Parts: sequence; C-alpha cells; structure tokens
Amino acid sequence: MVGDSWTHKIAKVCITPLANTPVTPNHLTTVRLITGVAACVAFAIGDRQWDIWGGWLWLFSAFMDRADGELARLTGKFTPGGHRYDMFCDITVTSLFFIGCGIGLRDGYFGNWMILMGAMGTAGVFAAEIYAEKIDQMNSDTGDKAYAGIWGFDFDDVLYLFAPIVWLGWQMPFVVGASIGAPAFALLTWYKWRKCLREG
Repeated sequence: MVGDSWTHKIAKVCITPLANTPVTPNHLTTVRLITGVAACVAFAIGDRQWDIWGGWLWLFSAFMDRADGELARLTGKFTPGGHRYDMFCDITVTSLFFIGCGIGLRDGYFGNWMILMGAMGTAGVFAAEIYAEKIDQMNSDTGDKAYAGIWGFDFDDVLYLFAPIVWLGWQMPFVVGASIGAPAFALLTWYKWRKCLREG
C-alpha cells in the first residue's frame, strides 16, 4: 500500500538519489532495525545523556521506516520476504521501546515494577501490531488500514513523539499508561480483526 503522509513525501525526496545505486530497501530496513534497537538500549541505561542520544537514534530509525518503503516503491523492488522483514523490524523496534524505558526507570519511584510495566507495554504493542498487520493485509485491495491517519499524518507517525517524550523526562507516566493502554489496544485490534474475518 502506497503511503501518502507528509513523512512519506519527505522520505521520497530524501531517498531519490539512492534509486540508481546498489542500496536496496532491505539495507535501509536493516539500518532501521539497528538504530531502533540501539535507541532502546540507550533508554535502558537510565542516564540523561543516553536518553538524548537514544532520542535522536529513535527519530532516525522512525524515518528509515518510511525511507525503506519509499525506496521499494520508487525502484519496484518489492518482495514478500522484504515485506516480512520490514514488518518484523517495525514490530520489534516499536515494542522494545517500552521495555527499554521501563528498564531505564528501574531506579525511580516504582523501582523494578517499571520493568514489569514496560514488559506489559511491549507485549501489548507487539500483539496490536500483529493484528493491525493482519487487518491491513486483508484490506490490501482497498488500501484501508486498521487505523487510518488524518490531515496528512499516518497513525504510526505518533512514533515521532516518543523521542520528545523521553527528552522531556515523561517516560514514567508514559510507560505506566502503556502498561494498561497497550494491552487494551491489542484487545481492540484483535476485535477489529475478528470483525473483519466475519465480514470477509
């Protein structure tokens, strides 16, 4: 499905010079995975300086998530394996954010409970992403997504806000909220998937 958000358009401009080079979409996806995991490791350290660097890595990784798809569309290098790899990387990086932040907050007010809450957020996001992908695949002929965007922003553009949340020191309430909200969101997405199955 072709993205038409502002970030897709910016990514297309940025990656156009790569169209006639040996660089493939999978190369960019790998960069997205490495920088995303590195950001989560930085958040897990629990140090202010590492949080700042982790935020920049996170933003770059999120942008690479747009860039790999745009390069694939521009060059026609679509493969089922590439799509599965991209999905694996997206789900992995997005999910690990919460456990990374939870570990980084282990010396705070809630102590080691933050690790558990981070793990709950990670599990919820992982499940929600899986079911959202199933819905998107079922609607591939129409282009309808599990969660549509608005005003030129895709639903998952919210990932760009994760870095400012860390920079502002708001990880604790964010992870606590995700420990409840992410599993609930996963249940909602599962329900939407089941509804699509019945209607299909």
